[in-house]
Amino acid sequence: MPSIEEGVANEEAGSESKKEQESEDLPAPTGARTETASSDASSSLGGAGPSLPVRPAGLGRSVPSLDHATRAIPRSSGSSASARQPTTIDEENSSNTDVSEGNDDAREKLQMIRVKFLRLAHRLGQSAHNVVVAQVLYRLGLAEQLRGGRGTGRAGTFSFERASSLAEEQEAAGIDDLEFGCTIMVLGKSGVGKSATINSLFDEIKSGTNAYSPATTKVQEIVGTVHGIRLRVIDTPGLLTSFADQRRNERIMASVKRFIKKSPPDIVLYFDRLDMQSRDYGDLPLLRTITDTFGSAVWFNAIVVLTHASSAPPDGANGAPVSYEMFVAQRSHVVQQTIRQAAGDMRLMNPVSLVENHTACRRNRSGERVLPNGQVWKPQLLLLCFASKILAEANSLLKLQDSTPARPFGVRSRVPPLPFLLSSLLQSRAQLKLPDEQIGSEDDDTEDESDEDADSETEEYDDLPPFRRLTKAELKLLDKEQRKAYAEELEYREKLFMKKQLKDDRARKKEMKRRLASLPKDVAEYPEESFEEENASASVPVPMPDMALPPSFDSDNPTYRYRYLDAANQWLVRPVLETHGWDHDSGYDGLNVEKMFVVSKKIPVSISGQVTKDKKEANLQMECAASFKNGEGRVTQAGLDVQTIGKDLAYTLRSETRFDNFRRNKTTCGLAVTLLGDTIAAGMKLEDRLLIGKRVKLVFNGGALTGRGDVAYGGSLEATLKDEDYPLGPFLSTFGLSVMDWHGDLAIGGNLQVQFKVGRTMTVVRGNLNNRRAGQVSVRFSSSEQLQMALIGLIPLLRTFINNKILNSN
Repeated sequence: MPSIEEGVANEEAGSESKKEQESEDLPAPTGARTETASSDASSSLGGAGPSLPVRPAGLGRSVPSLDHATRAIPRSSGSSASARQPTTIDEENSSNTDVSEGNDDAREKLQMIRVKFLRLAHRLGQSAHNVVVAQVLYRLGLAEQLRGGRGTGRAGTFSFERASSLAEEQEAAGIDDLEFGCTIMVLGKSGVGKSATINSLFDEIKSGTNAYSPATTKVQEIVGTVHGIRLRVIDTPGLLTSFADQRRNERIMASVKRFIKKSPPDIVLYFDRLDMQSRDYGDLPLLRTITDTFGSAVWFNAIVVLTHASSAPPDGANGAPVSYEMFVAQRSHVVQQTIRQAAGDMRLMNPVSLVENHTACRRNRSGERVLPNGQVWKPQLLLLCFASKILAEANSLLKLQDSTPARPFGVRSRVPPLPFLLSSLLQSRAQLKLPDEQIGSEDDDTEDESDEDADSETEEYDDLPPFRRLTKAELKLLDKEQRKAYAEELEYREKLFMKKQLKDDRARKKEMKRRLASLPKDVAEYPEESFEEENASASVPVPMPDMALPPSFDSDNPTYRYRYLDAANQWLVRPVLETHGWDHDSGYDGLNVEKMFVVSKKIPVSISGQVTKDKKEANLQMECAASFKNGEGRVTQAGLDVQTIGKDLAYTLRSETRFDNFRRNKTTCGLAVTLLGDTIAAGMKLEDRLLIGKRVKLVFNGGALTGRGDVAYGGSLEATLKDEDYPLGPFLSTFGLSVMDWHGDLAIGGNLQVQFKVGRTMTVVRGNLNNRRAGQVSVRFSSSEQLQMALIGLIPLLRTFINNKILNSN
């Protein structure tokens, strides 16, 4: 189910009548600039501005539904005010006779959370018109509707007046049963004021400070009470920004991780200075160290705290000082952008809170420090921390998102892409063979032609009379019938010549296999070396021809940078060409590595990998496979695949066994286990391959893959019809049908490919269609004589040109 934050986006598409009802229950927030640390301090929590007129602009994706451990919601008891609370809840839900007892209990506990949060805001001196308070109440009411369904009606929605009055009564009665505590962990650079802020929160010296050297040298826990609320702060040593100091930062982060293992924090405060005018990414190594230690989810529950908030704004481009709001917005954007780069998520929008700990800071009549924009920063910072804790409790109560108590910062387990992994599992893989099996072996789907037929075709070709190709000038002197007869004779001779070459190739392979069988066992493992010694011709590295680079505006042709040798080395390394790359680029964005070798003289092993890196992202694909025979007609193949999926690496351990049921029938059973992040997916497949004569091949497969409680089912059918003497005969037809079922969503797709020859023109027709009525049809012609066929490629260009002209004229 969606979290409270995700529910906001879904609920915005609701009806207008529901918006009117919510506007009656929720007070419209006012004074966004005066209530927040800056113009972006609280609104940055939500990223984009509000889309509903009544929706409070405040908490957003950055005070998210983090998967904290499930915490028990205490029940109020022992007072008349708290005793009336269950009765009030029953009155609110008396009209909903169709609501289950479970929903009633959840609404009762959710009402207690609302009252608790209003009491917290009251103790911090914040009214319900505060933008953060209004946003939290809005989301709690919205979450109740999402949990109970859209048909619960107005009686099931949040009544602000009753909860507010109940909170005021309990606070006025002096009831001290709030039982709310918050654990805060502070991280940041050295000397930015982390310990000073802790002392300001408790209004007493809890941690030592030093203006000239780091004051905190080890992780320590500071416990105290603020406005009757138990506050637990984890103070950490300061971090350094230079790349050379990251080893020290890693040791500090490792000690912090061990310290919070038993009791993870509810909120993380990342400290920096407001008056640090830097627009580069100098803090990126530090932030990446934090991300690598705790995971990117640490930033989902983090608040950016900018100290020295009373600093004077710098001068702008015109020489005059910029406004305070612009000063804060620019610095906040730089810090948030660096955090997005470190977390790898450009959608992050962490809230920003301003802090000033200097003794000369302006104070109000109550003795609280006031920022230049007139805001009292201490209650605002505490309110943001408490709001995150309240939303986490609501998520755990309503079960809008799974909780993982053992993981700090609520690391979110991602849903594995089961259809993609299942398609990879169902893919047919070629069998690895030993060198002696590769020599003289044919493809599994073909049969050797009889020697008698091959000999007769060879003799027929040898008995043909001499033939001379005609020049273009001589062809022009022939009439139409003579040209047709000449083309048929030429095609017939070419076909017989290709058959003779295939026959000679089979004979050569059989001879090599016979000679290999006669060699000693210690030499048979490396037959190429033996044949080279016998032929007395050692292989030497040969430069491969230059590969064509994509067109570019650059004047030079840097092909010399990517030349490689075809050597006798068993490692084959080649560059990867990207034809649709960036301009002014060579087009080579990676390399491909392949190697095959034999283990224990009977297990062939293949290693292949490809690494590509462009200006946006990097991809890795690696495959390691080994094959061995475990009986007559049974071959088992195991492998490990590593590939990039999104921004994570997926590790797949697979194994499959092929059984030769009959000469023309083979069955394959396979298993696979994939590790993606913290998610494990396992599946199995069954494949059957059947040959019918020399022309028809049928392949059936099916399988299932499960992960995190989800199951995906899939299967496919492939039928191939080809010429009896293929590949000499050009006709080839392939029909495929695939089915995939995941979460009840059935996807059916079919594809057809037909290849045939008309005269001297080869035609290939491809088409595909799915159950969503989306498909594609393509036709390709290739000819050695009819060069005017290339003019067909101008048709889509002319059509696009005409359509653009029509649009421009309109």
